[in-house]
Formats: sequence, C-alpha cells, structure tokens
Amino acid sequence: MLKLLSARNIFTLVLVSLLFISCKNGSIFGKKKDKSSATGWNYDDKNYGSFHVLKAKEQKTGPGLIFVQGGTFTMGAKEEDVMRDWNNIPRRVTVNSFYIDETEVANVHYREYLYWLGNTFDNDTMIMSRALPDTLVWRSELAFNEPYVEYYFRYPAYNYYPVVGVTWEQAHDFCIWRTDRVNEKILIDKNYLNKKSPLSAMKQGGGDQTFNTDTYLMNPELINNKTAPKKGGLKDVSGRTRKVITFEDGLLLPGYRLPTEAEWEYAAYGLINQNPNPKKKEKNRGEELISNQQVYSWSNNVNGLRDNRRGSWQGQFLANFKRGNGDNMGVAGGLNDRAAIPGPIKSFYPNGFGVYNMSGNVSEWVGDVYRPLTSIDEDDFNPYRGNIFQKFYKNGQGEYERDTLGRLKKVDVTDSESMNRRNYQKGNVTNYLDGDSLSGVSYGYGISTLISDKSRVVKGGSWDDMPYWLSPGSRRYLEEDQASSTIGFRCAMNRLGSPEGNGFKEGNIFGKRKQNSRKKSK
Repeated sequence: MLKLLSARNIFTLVLVSLLFISCKNGSIFGKKKDKSSATGWNYDDKNYGSFHVLKAKEQKTGPGLIFVQGGTFTMGAKEEDVMRDWNNIPRRVTVNSFYIDETEVANVHYREYLYWLGNTFDNDTMIMSRALPDTLVWRSELAFNEPYVEYYFRYPAYNYYPVVGVTWEQAHDFCIWRTDRVNEKILIDKNYLNKKSPLSAMKQGGGDQTFNTDTYLMNPELINNKTAPKKGGLKDVSGRTRKVITFEDGLLLPGYRLPTEAEWEYAAYGLINQNPNPKKKEKNRGEELISNQQVYSWSNNVNGLRDNRRGSWQGQFLANFKRGNGDNMGVAGGLNDRAAIPGPIKSFYPNGFGVYNMSGNVSEWVGDVYRPLTSIDEDDFNPYRGNIFQKFYKNGQGEYERDTLGRLKKVDVTDSESMNRRNYQKGNVTNYLDGDSLSGVSYGYGISTLISDKSRVVKGGSWDDMPYWLSPGSRRYLEEDQASSTIGFRCAMNRLGSPEGNGFKEGNIFGKRKQNSRKKSK
C-alpha cells in the first residue's frame, strides 16, 4: 500500500526539481549566466563552447608597487637652468596611469636575484658575471672607500639600502626576472604549475627548466611542470579543466620594466596631494593643476614646504643629499639627513603618491635613451625615446626558441617590414629625428660628444649631489653598460583598464533621464 506524501516531502521534491531545471538552463533563482551582447551566447557555459570572460575586470597591484593615477603636467625645468645644459625645456605632456615601485630596489632584492641565478644555472660564471653589480664603483683615488667595496652590497646592515653599481642593462634584466618570478608564483598559487617546479629548476639547472612569462603565453609546450587544479579551474570547449591559461583570463600581470622618464618625473612630483578633492565621489573630482611649478618631490604646496599634523617640518632635511662641499651628513649629535652614503629605502617621508626617495638617496635609471632636445620632438602623450620594435623569433620549422636564460627569443622588426606602415617606417627608432638619415645629424661619440644611442637618462639627485639635482625636472645620462655608486633603480608596470584606478568609473557616465516630449496636438 502506497503511503501518502507529507506536505513537507512534496515541497522538498518540488524545490529539488526547480533547482535541477534552473541549473540545466544556466540560471538559479533567476540569476542567469553572463552572455555576449553581440551573439547572445552564454559565457562560461559548456553548452555554448565554454568561452571564458573574467568577471573581475580590475588589475591587481603587483608586489612592491604603488598605483600612480596619470594626468597632465609640465615636464622639465622648474627653476633656472644653472648648469646651462639646456636639456630640460619645459613642456606640457600627459602620461597614462601606471604602477611604480614604492621604493628603490634594495641590496637584498638584488641578492635574491643572484641567488636564483646561481642555483638555477649551477653558478655559470658567464651568466653570474653579467649580473653581478660592480662594487668597485666605490673606489676613489683619494678616498678610503674600500669598506664599501667589500661590505655595502652583502653585509646584512645594508640589506634595505638601495643597490648601486648596477648598469642599465642589468636593471633591465632584473625587471624581466622579477616578472617571471611574480607570474610563476601566481600560477603555482592557482595550481596551474607544480609547486615543486621552482625547486626542480634550481636543482637541474639550465634555461629550458625555468619559467618565462612570454614562453608560457606564446608556446606553453616549452614550459615543464604544468598541471591543472582539481577544483574550480577554467574549462576548455569540452568542459575539461584547462592546464594552460591565457592573458585574457586575467590572472597574469604585465611585465615589470624600467619607468619612462616622463613616468618617473610625474610620479616624483606627487601632484595628487595638491588636488583639493581626490575622492571617489563623482561630484568632487578636483581642479586641474597643470600650471603647478613645485620644485621638489616632497612639496605639499608651491612654496616647497611640507607640514605634518602637529606643525611644520620646515628646517629638517626631507631628503638624503649633500649640503655644500664636504657636508654629507652634518655634525655629530645632530646629523641632518642621518646618512653618509645611501640610506634605507624607506627613510624620509613618501610623496603624494606614497613613493619614497624620488629626490635624493640614489639617482635612478629610467628607460629612455638620452638626447638633450628630445622634448622638442617626442609625443605629448606617453613621451619616450628608445623604441626598438621587436617580434618573437621562429626558426626554419616555424617553432619558437628559448635563449640560455630561458627567455623566448626576439628579433628586431626590419625596415622592409615597416616601410609600408603609416605610423612608423623603421624598426629601430632610437635616434629618430636626431642622428638618423631624416635629421641629417651624425654623432662622433668620443670625439665631439659623449652622447650615443647607448646613453640612458638618469633622474633624481643622489646622496652625493647638490640640491639642484634633487628636482625631478633635472636630467643627466650615462652609458647603459656603465655603473656608479650614486645610481640605483626602481621598476614600473603598465596600468591596464580604468586610468582612475580600481573602484573608479571609466569615462563620464551620466544618469539616464527621460526627455520632455511635447504632447501631440489633436
């Protein structure tokens, strides 16, 4: 004899049936899957090809970075050009939003890089010699600086002092290495790489065992130790968990790199602190301060002063620099900047963007090739000199190849490939309009000038500089294969998406409003 179902059992049965139907149709309690506004097909639905579209649209901030909201500013000299270099003519330019290191790269960070190289490539003498900083930059014919030669880079007391003696080329290589280690950790944490892969690469040695971001994205078959998460992974067209993700999946970060000169100078001023309403509210978007002419990076106002909540800091040193000949730190019992040489990377107060030591401590490499009058020629949006357009190399079999460091090989774009383009006609435009056939200018390096295509811009004053060089608008240069005890570096990264940052709108979006319509006359 069949028993009658109770009211509760009937309700449960109906509820389960509704859930089953809802799941099958791609919705639960009316919540449907996202779908294409172009085709109407569902995203992330195996019945429609499992095309994945990341819901979280905003870029995560990489380790060590600070977000810098871009804008328009006056780049170049902010006071009299007492050096008579005539190389920083003021000009209004715009830089897009980007990220920059909160601090200079420290000794301990660079030693971490050397440790990885030494273990991964089994102490390959050639690779290590290319990466080691030149500690002999401390030597001077008439000074006792040998202790810094021996101890500054390696002694623990200097762990968080900025690394010096690094060439532009070495700083560039460090940025690539840092990109790969950050993205490798992201993939390990998301279970797309075996957790033992970094250790195995160190033990086995050789570039073919290492992780490289470009290689992973362009030819993942060259990357060993790929795996797939057991739960919650991204699906392929058959509904199976993918072993490889793409850049469109939004997990990997863009590459670390050296900042452009314009980015570095813009970040140094920290003008956001002088905007009266830097808030998220749409009604309080502040004023445009492009006419601001502050001289140093620590300023809160055009007079160069910086105040705290309890009163003025006027009279105290706000950067590590040299006050006159022979005064590097003041008098015993009252040291003015508390540093005889470079100081800790978080010494002094950060500027408006939260970035430390953009004036003083060490000067810093930036990406640009140096020319005295580049400001006359370069674009007014994201200005930069130094482009050498490249592409990934393929061998005769159409396969990608890796170099000895495990990086995907690249080759320069040839002039024949560029000649029919409208936006550029040459692959190497380092000396565009200044030293090339179009300009009619030639440089006799070592004869009539010390400027060449290897000359790179150096920004910011150092611990051994007079106050003039502390202004972000000042600029100097050094050959990219040379180093100094006064030059370090910091890294930057592209900002992808809204220029106002995460949580902000993109573009002016106005509320919908019904238009008043006239009544039709009868």
